[in-house]
Amino acid sequence: MTDDHAPPHPDPHATHLVVLTGMSGGGKTVALRALEDLDFYCVDNLPAALLPQLVEAVASRKHRLLAVGVDARNRGADFSQMPQVLSTLAASGVAVHLYFIDCRNDVLLKRYSETRRRHPLASRGVSLADAIGKERRLLRPLMAIAEKVIDSSELNVHQLRRLVATGYAQATAGLTLMFQSFAFKRGLPLDADFVFDARCLPNPHWLPALRPLSGKDTPVREYLDAEPLVAEYLADTRRWLDAWLPRFEQDDRSYVTIAIGCTGGRHRSVYLVEQLAAYYRSQRDGVLSFHRELD
Repeated sequence: MTDDHAPPHPDPHATHLVVLTGMSGGGKTVALRALEDLDFYCVDNLPAALLPQLVEAVASRKHRLLAVGVDARNRGADFSQMPQVLSTLAASGVAVHLYFIDCRNDVLLKRYSETRRRHPLASRGVSLADAIGKERRLLRPLMAIAEKVIDSSELNVHQLRRLVATGYAQATAGLTLMFQSFAFKRGLPLDADFVFDARCLPNPHWLPALRPLSGKDTPVREYLDAEPLVAEYLADTRRWLDAWLPRFEQDDRSYVTIAIGCTGGRHRSVYLVEQLAAYYRSQRDGVLSFHRELD
């Protein structure tokens, strides 16, 4: 991964365009979702010629954060046009950032083998290895002008989301928060700043009708909503975070991860993360959520 050109401190009134490109299977969709959580308006697989119209349409709605995915599904002409299109947009006052999500060929081969997905350039008579090689040659001009290249070969989904979100945390006002659920039986998240233990709360796992569901599902939410102990836990956690998060903002921290764990990481912790994320999204920008055992 290279990070020699960190994005400058953004103009709060400028329109910000993030173009995400890179190797298929490298994690571009994960990166787009991370930006979507940061309130970016996200569009995938848009032809380069339509970028100016999209920026104009989104800016007219006073939405200054825009992310576009570009990959091998685009026509070849789009890649040759992209540098000129981005240069023109930058000259018009748009804050343009180009990110390239790279990944080693051996890791891409393994990922496609495990998921059994079809590579967008693979066709009858073209091997997966040849398709990956063709795509790498096709994208080389964009990689050469990218502001930032991220190698996702050794990154899991959460690490990639955090890396992308951190890079653009400056494009949101104040501290960026990541709420993450996890299962204690699978170990603590190594990058958590704060860890809360929800194993003392009533467990939906022991109700057969709720066991196959998650904390995102309505029956589980209704069950936990009705538990006074859960409401008390949630209120106490909010009060603690309300009291201490401003201290981190005063210390110029740009990113804080709050992890909440339960036994299996499917019910109580997921419910609490969703509740807390919704609470903080109602009052600030830059709030992400991630469920390690579900995503």
